[in-house]
Amino acid sequence: IETQVFRTDEGQLEAQSTSDYFLDSAARVHYFAEKDALDDEGELKAEYQSDKIAALNKAGHGIHLTKGAFQDYTRSEKVCNLLRELGWQEPCVPQSMYIFKQARIGGEVTSHQDSTFLYTTPRQTCIGLWLALDDATLENGCLWVRPGSHHEHLRRQFVRNPKHFGESLVYDGSGDEDHTELKMIFRQKDENPNVNVTWEGAIPDNATPPECVGLYEAGFIPVPCKAGDLLAFCGELDHLSLPNYSSKARHTFQLHCIEGKDTQWSKENWMQ
Repeated sequence: IETQVFRTDEGQLEAQSTSDYFLDSAARVHYFAEKDALDDEGELKAEYQSDKIAALNKAGHGIHLTKGAFQDYTRSEKVCNLLRELGWQEPCVPQSMYIFKQARIGGEVTSHQDSTFLYTTPRQTCIGLWLALDDATLENGCLWVRPGSHHEHLRRQFVRNPKHFGESLVYDGSGDEDHTELKMIFRQKDENPNVNVTWEGAIPDNATPPECVGLYEAGFIPVPCKAGDLLAFCGELDHLSLPNYSSKARHTFQLHCIEGKDTQWSKENWMQ
C-alpha cells in the first residue's frame, strides 16, 4: 500500500505539499502513516513490517464515496436529520477520514479550525461530525476544545499556491506554473486582531498530561467520550488532541460537511 506521512505540526506543509499523494486523496482512499512509525530514511520501522496497519495515522479523504458501511452511515437518515436540525438546509460532504490514533505512537493534532481547510463564502459553513469508535480518554488522546472560540473569525486559510499551480490554481499548462514551489500554503487572515492565539498549528506550552496546565490556561477543556458518541462542532471552533500515550488505540470516523445552499466552495481549497 502506498503511503505518506501525515503531520499537523511545523512539518505539515512539507509533508502535504511536495507530492500529489495528498491532493489525489480528495476523491479516493489514501493511507497516511505516523511519522514515528518511519525511520530516518523514511522506511517503515522493523516492528511494523508485520503489522502495517499499526503504523497508520489516517485514511482519507473520500471514504464516503465508496459503497459500504461508511457510505451507508454518511447517507443515513440519522446523519441527514441531525444536520438539518442544526440548520444545514442542503448539507454536502466534501471530506471523510478514518483516524487511527494508534497506541503509543498516535501523534498530536495541533490547534486548528476546520474551516481553514474547508473554506466557503460568503460565510463559513463547515461542521465536523466526530464519531468515537473507541472510548476517547485523557490518556489516549481525546479531543480538547476552547469554548467560545466558535464565535471567533478564521485565523488562516490553507490554499493552493498560485506560484505552483499558476493563477488558474489547476494544472492547465498555461505556462505560469512553477512546480518547484510548494503546492499548498497557509494564508494568514487579519479578521481576528483582538484574539491572542499564539498556538495556531501548535500545542500550547506546558500541555503534558496528566496536569495539562497550559491547555487549561489557554482556555481549552477536554471532551472524553464513549465509543458510539458523536461530537458535532462548527468549523471555527479551536480544537486539538494530544498524542496517544496509552496502550489503547483511539479510532474515530469523521465527516466534514458544508452548506450547499447559497454558499460557494472556494476554488483555492486544496480539495477540488
